[in-house]
Amino acid sequence: MKRIPILMTLALALLLVGLIAPTVLVPGPTVQAQAGASWIGQFYNSTDLSGSIAAYGTYLNGLSQNWGFGQPSDDTTTLTAVNPDNFSARFTADVAFSAGLYEFVITADDGVRLFINGLPVIDNFGHTGLATVSAIVNLSGPATVIVEYVERVDLALIQVQWFPTSGTSLAPTATTAPLAIGVVNYVRGLAVRTGPFLGASMVAVARPDVQYPLLARNEREGLFTWYLIQYDEDTVGWSSGRYLFVEGDEEVLPYQDSIFPSLPVEQYKGVTGITRSVMNLRQYPSPRTPLLAQIPWGGEVQILSRTVQGGMNFWYQVRWGDQIGWILAAYVGINNGLIDAVPVY
Repeated sequence: MKRIPILMTLALALLLVGLIAPTVLVPGPTVQAQAGASWIGQFYNSTDLSGSIAAYGTYLNGLSQNWGFGQPSDDTTTLTAVNPDNFSARFTADVAFSAGLYEFVITADDGVRLFINGLPVIDNFGHTGLATVSAIVNLSGPATVIVEYVERVDLALIQVQWFPTSGTSLAPTATTAPLAIGVVNYVRGLAVRTGPFLGASMVAVARPDVQYPLLARNEREGLFTWYLIQYDEDTVGWSSGRYLFVEGDEEVLPYQDSIFPSLPVEQYKGVTGITRSVMNLRQYPSPRTPLLAQIPWGGEVQILSRTVQGGMNFWYQVRWGDQIGWILAAYVGINNGLIDAVPVY
């Protein structure tokens, strides 16, 4: 977009801090945008979400960012690997909605798309300049919200809000037919995990002869595609495509990342462990992910986070020297601190 006069800049600033309201929107109940919604952002140095991911961002208190003419940032730092112009981003949040109608309101400069549980709700991706768009959606409970954003030139901002409403649903509801269905094959049960990795925490077991709506896909582990499935009304998780037969066109499923690539490493709780074997330090909690280093028998590591399975610690995220990666928990003895203080993902 072209640079705007000083008066328009002032009006935009007042709009963003809430001193004036856009005339196109009807005032509603208290906005729920900044309460309890944690977002993970994937940034690309392209305007169509193509190419490799340039950076990740974490937004723990909602998605409301005004980057101006500079590079984008997250809650703590400027994302220096991302261009100030001609970039795109995908933001994902798993939100514990109560059942009911919600109005979603997005202000963006430039374009934006909104998906809820994989269903397209708003598409203003081709727009250039500042715009506010909205849609009313009928939700049956917790949902995965994905916002795709593009910045072309000059000002960059994105604000996502929602609030309960009594209006008429104008967009596909959460009960609309899913983009694709997954059915468990060859095994009696398939693990549903917190991330697309063999060592992510297990939250449920998918069974044969049940049709699970597929919400997204991920290939970060390599070898097999993982799918984000709607296990039940309250639970979404990742299952390996090795034993999941896909009914429908999986190419329409959006790519989505999990929390694992952007776990906060500054939350160290003072817990250390001693390896009881030579350990392979992996990039993520899976033997299929890249090998970062080998830790010798008796090496001391700082334990940053962990995954669990069957009530037992499964994988540890550790710091070894200047590297951070994942090792199997079974071959680590705790020598300092309380392992229960280490967060589980």
